[in-house]
Amino acid sequence: MEYSAVNKIWVLLGAALVFFMQAGFAMVETGFTRAKNAGNIIMKNLMDFAIGTPLFWFTGFGIMFGGAGAFFGTFDFFVQGDYSSVLPSGVPLPAFLIFQTVFCATAATIVSGAMAERTKFISYCIYSAVISAVVYPISGHWIWGGGWLAQLGFHDFAGSTAVHMCGGVAALVGAKILGPRIGKYTKDGKPNAILGHSLTLGALGVFILWFCWFGFNGCSTVSMEGDAIFSAGNIFVTTNLSAATATVAVMIITWIRYKKPDISMTLNGSLAGLVAITAGCDQVDAFGAFFIGLIAAFVVVFGIEFIDKVCKIDDPVGAIGVHGFCGATGTILVGIFSTQGGLLYGGGFHYLGIQLLGVVSVIVWVGITMILVFQLIKHTIGLRASVEEETKGLDVTEHNLSSSYADFMPMVMTGKTDTMKSVSVEKAIPVETVKSEKTFTDAPISKVVVVFNQARFIDLKNALYSLGITGMTITQVMGCGTQKGHVNYYRGIQIEEAALLPKLKLEVVVSKVPVPSVIETVRNVLYTGNIGDGKIFVYHVENVVKVRTGEEGYDALQGD
Repeated sequence: MEYSAVNKIWVLLGAALVFFMQAGFAMVETGFTRAKNAGNIIMKNLMDFAIGTPLFWFTGFGIMFGGAGAFFGTFDFFVQGDYSSVLPSGVPLPAFLIFQTVFCATAATIVSGAMAERTKFISYCIYSAVISAVVYPISGHWIWGGGWLAQLGFHDFAGSTAVHMCGGVAALVGAKILGPRIGKYTKDGKPNAILGHSLTLGALGVFILWFCWFGFNGCSTVSMEGDAIFSAGNIFVTTNLSAATATVAVMIITWIRYKKPDISMTLNGSLAGLVAITAGCDQVDAFGAFFIGLIAAFVVVFGIEFIDKVCKIDDPVGAIGVHGFCGATGTILVGIFSTQGGLLYGGGFHYLGIQLLGVVSVIVWVGITMILVFQLIKHTIGLRASVEEETKGLDVTEHNLSSSYADFMPMVMTGKTDTMKSVSVEKAIPVETVKSEKTFTDAPISKVVVVFNQARFIDLKNALYSLGITGMTITQVMGCGTQKGHVNYYRGIQIEEAALLPKLKLEVVVSKVPVPSVIETVRNVLYTGNIGDGKIFVYHVENVVKVRTGEEGYDALQGD
């Protein structure tokens, strides 16, 4: 074979971009789950690629691309056979191998999100290995390896079904068998919202995935010569347009349904548009991409709600709705919007029927095999972490990691350090003790606590300093008053126990400054006449001791 440098570079570029999707999935899953499991999520996304790579080399590639069988390739251990008949023009075998390897890893990592926060790490490694070694390669052979679906004319250009729906169906089976997280559903089956700890990470992951999807879809031409030059440009346009349309549509849908545009669901909308367009990005025009993205938006919103509220399946990141439902939908829509024989372009129902048959066949294959795999794991080494492990978090119980954010946590000093040595009063900062007219015994000491809106902090601080307050303590808190906070939604679920608003708590201890003056000043600054202006609490304080000088009571509250 005569190799083409441009085709080889194009395929390797695609492999690099699709590999980087692992980082995107890791960020999305980490951000949409709780901090106590962040390290476990990262570890799983690392290991499914690391485990899947040698296994796909060992058996998967041969099963997927070896031989001419209708249902199964061949066992070609370590890719030793002749694949010249399936290699893209001008692309050497090693380049094609790594390109297909990263696609295999993507299918395996999709499952992680739906089963996050409650799956034993060893169990995850095992079922991820099975997906990479057997499940994905067999259905992949049907579609891309010359199998029976390919012979019928089934079209899945870059993997809406072969990759995404495969992972989505496995995620559905796994999440159902695994069961919901502790506290996800009430006794009467009503879902509770379990908020992810960082929408920032989730958004970063979506941007990474969107960027890498240009390689996922665009580089699947495996060529940049001849007709592929135009096709690649069209694929970039359709991929981007579908994603953007779905994003806008989901924002509008959630704005109407939840009264506010839901951020995490809108991020899922971006991925939904990308997944749906992947099957037909090469055969649809811009108009087709627009409508595929629009349809995907409705599918992902109502699909996630259906899984969560009706099926009672706990999917923390929406993987089933995004990859399973939208993967199937996008593949079927090729039979409608394809300019090369789609229903709307005079092709009749034949093409649409083939697309439906392919989707159903892969669902049955992946569903049955993964039920067997998950049940086998469940009844041997166990699939789910214990109640204690899930409650504490998988970071500490599975990986002995106290926190994935250790450097961002407050550090408590234990023991003496060179910078914190005790000194005698004589060597301390000079203090001139001034006796006040009042003494500790006759000067009342009061603590005033104010809970108020964060926006008023600067004005309140300045007003209290002007009043003569010598010190204050500020704490960021969450709370609600008699109104029980506002009704909030997260991914379509009303947040019950978390209907708390961010507030500031200010604490001052006064003696010289009259308490009524403090109260009057606070009210004047905070008052707007609206619910939520804040509350003031006044306590009697028995004594105050200034550590550095030993002064007590009234004297301890005065400045130097």
